[in-house]
Amino acid sequence: MNQVFEMPFSKIYPLLIAKAQRKGRTRQEVDAVTAWLTGYTPQNLEEFLRSDLTYGDFFRQAPKPNPQSIRVTGKICGVRVETIADPLMRQIRILDKLVDDLAKGKALERLIG
Repeated sequence: MNQVFEMPFSKIYPLLIAKAQRKGRTRQEVDAVTAWLTGYTPQNLEEFLRSDLTYGDFFRQAPKPNPQSIRVTGKICGVRVETIADPLMRQIRILDKLVDDLAKGKALERLIG
């Protein structure tokens, strides 16, 4: 099993937020792309930050995975997200890609519109 699947959500999500904030984006924008991808509410995300939920379970238990996420393409960490075979890892990398695109200045509406 991949180590990232077992990492606490409460350790990884703040890193995604910090990445976006370093480039002038907001936590609300990160929450918005996360909600779009998974179906969680910002309130759910806040609760998960205070829990022992693993990052893998965060994605496995997503209430409403967005079928439009298959349209997210491009490279993250040198890997094309559309070529990732493992569905769980692909969802993780799609969130990474969305946050990366936010940090690069892409409009929120363009990413999830």
